[in-house]
Amino acid sequence: MEENYELARWLSGEMTESELIAFQKTPEYETYSKIAAYSKLLEAPHFEEDVILNTVVHSKKATTKVIPLYKSWFFKVAAILVVALSTTLGFQFFSSATETATNGERTSFLLPDTSEVVLNSDSEINYKKWNWDNNRKLELVGEAYFKVAKGKRFEVVTSLGKVTVLGTQFNVKNRNNRFEVTCFHGKVKVNYKTKEIVLKQGESVTFENNSELNYRTVTSKPNWLENKIIFNKEKLHPILEEIERQYNVSIEIKAHHSNDLFTGKIPADNLDLSLEIIASTFHLKVQKTKTNKIIIEEK
Repeated sequence: MEENYELARWLSGEMTESELIAFQKTPEYETYSKIAAYSKLLEAPHFEEDVILNTVVHSKKATTKVIPLYKSWFFKVAAILVVALSTTLGFQFFSSATETATNGERTSFLLPDTSEVVLNSDSEINYKKWNWDNNRKLELVGEAYFKVAKGKRFEVVTSLGKVTVLGTQFNVKNRNNRFEVTCFHGKVKVNYKTKEIVLKQGESVTFENNSELNYRTVTSKPNWLENKIIFNKEKLHPILEEIERQYNVSIEIKAHHSNDLFTGKIPADNLDLSLEIIASTFHLKVQKTKTNKIIIEEK
């Protein structure tokens, strides 16, 4: 502390002559002298107080709106959720709905107006839920039974024809070139190419290769709902295709295609009996394999 005190008196020029001579003899004097000499070479910039004060007073402060980080992220996340939710609901509301039944199964479901639909094996239905009550229209591939709730016009469109009703029960079958419609209750209007007919309860019509076949039925619903497959003047190949659908099997025909027609019924829950009926009718024999494959041959 004493050393620092003497240094301060030396720098301020307060030492007496004797004190200065004694200080100059200390080992630190040379170092202190160099520091003092260099410090005199340093010049501080001129400080203009009035100019600086005037600049500060008359300058406009820029205002910046600060949004807290948590609020910024909140608004971004909320916007993303709103957009995502709107997109999802809109997509579900306006997109088409699809119902299917694969080989060996049947599918039952309700339409938006509570109309009942049962899809037979290997069938598909497409429709739009949006504005359904005012536009009751669907597309069918395969076969389905409909129990339509009362309301505005109800349309079933297939690749071969169209069925129009107001509220009734009917069956539509659209396989290959065969278009079949049966009315079980009420009335239905059937359009096939340029022809239009009206079916009443118990009436059925079949169109195939521009030919028309009309017949009556005494049942109150399709036989396939009771595990019975009905054929009316059907050839062998379509019958075997239907067996493949109902039992989910593969059938290979190693026989000449017969032109004989089959009218009758086979069970949809007994494969062996179904094959026996068909083999007996068309004079064929059946060979089953371990891989769910069936071979039909001539006797």
